[in-house]
Amino acid sequence: MTDPVFPAALKNVRPLRGANVIAVASGKGGVGKTWFSITLSHALTKAGMNTLLFDGDLGLANVDIQLGFSPKNDLGAVINGEVTLAKAAQRFPDTGFDIIAGRSGSGTLAQLPSQRLSGLRNDLLELAKSYDRVVMDMGAGVDRTVRTLSGPAGTTLVVTTDEPTSLTDAYAFIKLTHATNPWADLRIVVNMAQSVKDGERTYGTILKACQNFLKYKPALAGIIRRDLKVRDAIRNQTPLLTRSPSSDAARDVEAIVQRLLASAK
Repeated sequence: MTDPVFPAALKNVRPLRGANVIAVASGKGGVGKTWFSITLSHALTKAGMNTLLFDGDLGLANVDIQLGFSPKNDLGAVINGEVTLAKAAQRFPDTGFDIIAGRSGSGTLAQLPSQRLSGLRNDLLELAKSYDRVVMDMGAGVDRTVRTLSGPAGTTLVVTTDEPTSLTDAYAFIKLTHATNPWADLRIVVNMAQSVKDGERTYGTILKACQNFLKYKPALAGIIRRDLKVRDAIRNQTPLLTRSPSSDAARDVEAIVQRLLASAK
């Protein structure tokens, strides 16, 4: 893995942090980030946490599509001034967590001016005080929207697979985030691993790159094994923990939640 080049003029500023906010990010699409965000939120709720899932992919929102959920209001209504962020939060009855849905297929939301984007972030941090945990499903990549919204997160889970492009892009996300905020708590989630050993090898690859180039060691949040039950749940627009609660992937996500909660004590 080669070291991607980024602009050197980055300020190491520690932003306002939301200790109970978990950002789910990835360097590229197609790694199962949205599915993981949904399942993570469900597992947190099952663990007794009052949880909010925020669809932060302002360009290609799809949490509602994966769940077959038709929200009364979405993030577009918030940005248009029709409702407050709190009013846009709706309970998903099958899981018990709240959702603030994005506006699917509306790339215009990704073009928000910096001031309005910062305002949205601050409103979310204020709303987060009403929840035990807030999970933000971020867009793929390292663009301005992702950096602004995920910056204050207490923990950022970077989802990757064993594909070389996924690893390279995950490393690029870690590099830029760590350079911008050296205090960021970045942890790796290896998704769709053929086995635990394969997942450990994948983590070892990205860890070695971070150690060699960044002198930084992101922790391993967990490994999720490849599981056909995941595809089945997505096709049926049903949460995995509802449809196949004893599946390998379901147990792996619940193990990640237990580690997250244990580290927060």
